This record gives sequence, structure tokens and C-alpha cells, in this order.
Amino acid sequence: MANIKDIARVAGVSVATVSRALSTPSMVRPTTIERIEAAIADLNYQPNHMAAGLRRQRSDNVLVVVPSIYNPFTSAFVEGIENVARTSRMRVLLGITEGDRDALNTYTAMIASKQADGMILLESNLPDILINPPAKGTLPPIVSACEYPLDHALPRVKIDNHEASALVVSHLAGLGHRRIAAVTGPIDLVMSQDRLAGYRLGLARAGIEFDPQLVHEGDFTLQSGYDAMVRLLDAGTPFTAVACSNDEMALGAMSALRARGLSVPDDVSVAGFDDLRFGAYASPPLTTVHSPTVEIGEAAMRLMLDALLPADRQPPAREVILPHRLIVRESTARVPARVVAGT
Repeated sequence: MANIKDIARVAGVSVATVSRALSTPSMVRPTTIERIEAAIADLNYQPNHMAAGLRRQRSDNVLVVVPSIYNPFTSAFVEGIENVARTSRMRVLLGITEGDRDALNTYTAMIASKQADGMILLESNLPDILINPPAKGTLPPIVSACEYPLDHALPRVKIDNHEASALVVSHLAGLGHRRIAAVTGPIDLVMSQDRLAGYRLGLARAGIEFDPQLVHEGDFTLQSGYDAMVRLLDAGTPFTAVACSNDEMALGAMSALRARGLSVPDDVSVAGFDDLRFGAYASPPLTTVHSPTVEIGEAAMRLMLDALLPADRQPPAREVILPHRLIVRESTARVPARVVAGT
């Protein structure tokens, strides 16, 4: 089995240079890295990550904790994390909580036991160690993404949910809609609150009075979007458009409208949020906000790499806000002559 000495011999460099390339590649010239990588490939070298980690008190694992794997947003987010982790020779471990705080605390304990070096949270709950931090000692490296705690200065990455939601409402208002409903995510989530606030901001900018009867809560699933639309229709409050807080709920809402014999967008315009891949292939294709999901994962992993630097080299905890844009497709159109009354 090949070892570091063999790689050094084939690459024509010192053993120390190979060691640096494997542990901190940023300290080695790119041309040298290329020679070392070619030697590794030729020799089919498999580094002993566990032994190296023990020497450096590092596992080279990052733990990504998500509430569920069913939402396509999650898979794209994890893809972004993996893109950066792979080039940094880090391994990604996935933890699924299903909203269970005990599961979250179990995953957090993996950092203390050196099974993981840090944790990226795509999760509304917070581990106990953040709620009741220890009197002495430092907190483990934790990065939050999209859903973020208001009371903790964690490194975090998101988009501007206020302006993104306001942009959707401005688009609908520009098409002549004055009765614009909203299907929100779980209202206890900061992200849902931000998107609802953005919806209200968009209404205010268009000179439209906010009507709480037009706001219904979902949970980001297809079924909740369907159910919210049924409640809207049954309530009988007129509306001509609906802004949904994610694409899944928008597609569920469109299904409910079709079940009632209503057409999108001839009777009701529907807009989503996130720009998941299947939205472009819906019938009709879905107008939505493009959220750079893969890039959010990449940015979260870069923040984690910063958090894993030695204390004297770490930058301050920071917030990264990535750009969004509106994708206009065929699910939104000018306001219909007939106002939907929910029948």
C-alpha cells in the first residue's frame, strides 16, 4: 500500500510538502498540488483520515443538520455544502431531526466527542448549548442557514426575504391585482415571519390595504398549500392572486384551484418562492423567486471553514446575504375580469 513517502518520491517533492498539501493545501503552490494529486491518483493512495485527525484534534467531518430530506430545497442545499467540502478535503455527515430537539442535541454532542468538527443548521430549533451556553468554555462551531436565531450572533447565510417577498407582490400588483392572498410557512419560523413582513411591505408599496383574512398558514409541503387554498376558497373572501412562501405550497395551491374548476392564471395568478427545478415544468410553469439554494450551501460551508480556523485567525461572525431575482413564468397574468369569490 502506498504511503506519503511514495507520493513524495513520485511527485518529486519532500514528505513535508506532501503533508502540507494534504492538511492545508492553501499553503502549497497550485502547480505543486497538481503534481501531488497526480501522484496520489497514480498510486491509488488512500489517506488515513482518522489518524491524521487524531494528530490534529480534528475529524475533518462537518455535520449538516436538517429537519427533513423530503424538500428538494434541502438536497440542493446539501449539494452546495458538498461542493466546497470536497475541495477542502472535508467529509459531510447528514443528520435529520424531524423537528425533534433531542435528536438535535444528540448531533451537537458529536462535536464534543470529536466525531465532527462543526455543525451547519438548516433547522428552526436551537441546540440546548446555544439556549443555555456554558459559563466557561467556548461554543462549538455552528453556522445557521436560511432559518436563523435572532438572539445569537452565529455566522449565517440567507437571502433578503423581506425584499424578495415584496418583489413578488410588486409583480402581481403591476399586473393589476389588488386582492392578493398569501400562503405562509409556519409562522413561528423567523424565515416565515420575514416573508410575511415582505408580503405586507409589497402591499404597502402598491397602496394596497393588508387584509388578514387573505393570509393562511402552511408548513412548506404540497398538502399544506392545497389545504390553505381550500380554506381561502371556502372563506369566500375575494382574491385574484396568491403569493406562496415556497414552490411546493404554490403547486399544492394550483392543484386545489384545478379541483374547484378554476384556471391558473385565467382565474387566479399563483407565485411561489425558491425556484425549485420542478416549478419550470409545472402546468402552467410557475412564477417564483429564484433563491440560490446551491450557493447558500456553498456559502454556509465557507463560513464553517472560517469558524474552524485557529482562534487568532478567525474572522468575526458574519452574515452573508445572497442575491435573489424574480422568475416570471406563465402562472401569473393580468388580473381577470371576474374576481374569484371562493365558490
